[in-house]
Amino acid sequence: MTSTSVEAQRLSDLARLRRVRDRIDREYAQPLNVEALARAVHMSAGHLSRQFRLAYGESPYSYLMTRRIERAMALLRRGDLSVTEVCFQVGCASLGTFSTRFTELVGVPPSVYREQATGAVAGMPPCVAKQVTRPVRNQEAPGAGPHLA
Repeated sequence: MTSTSVEAQRLSDLARLRRVRDRIDREYAQPLNVEALARAVHMSAGHLSRQFRLAYGESPYSYLMTRRIERAMALLRRGDLSVTEVCFQVGCASLGTFSTRFTELVGVPPSVYREQATGAVAGMPPCVAKQVTRPVRNQEAPGAGPHLA
C-alpha cells in the first residue's frame, strides 16, 4: 500500500467511527451492540472496538454507557422519575448493571445522586448544567481526551 492509500483508509475509518459515535449519541436509549454498530459501517466488531478506542480513548460500549449515564443524571436531577424508570428510559435492561455503572462513573449510587442533585442546577441554563454535571470516564488516565490526529 502506498502512503496515499494508507492515509485514505485512515480517513475513511475515522469517518466511519464518527458515524458510529453519532449513532450512539442519537440512539443511546435503543438496544445497541458492537456487532450491529460494526455491521452498519462495514467493519468487524473487533476492528471497530480497537479503532474506536484509539480514536476516542474508550470502547464503543463504554461510550454508550457514558451517554446513558449522562442522560440518566439529567433525568434524576429533575426528580420526577424513580431510579427504575430512569434506568429503563435511558435504554438499560438491568437495574443492577445500571446502578453499578452509574456508581462507577458518578461516584455515588443513582438514588443518592437523585436526592443530592434535585434542584442543584435550578436556574442554571441547561447547556451549562450539562457541561458542569457531565460524567468523565478515566479522569486519571494520562491523555484520556480524544486523539484523532
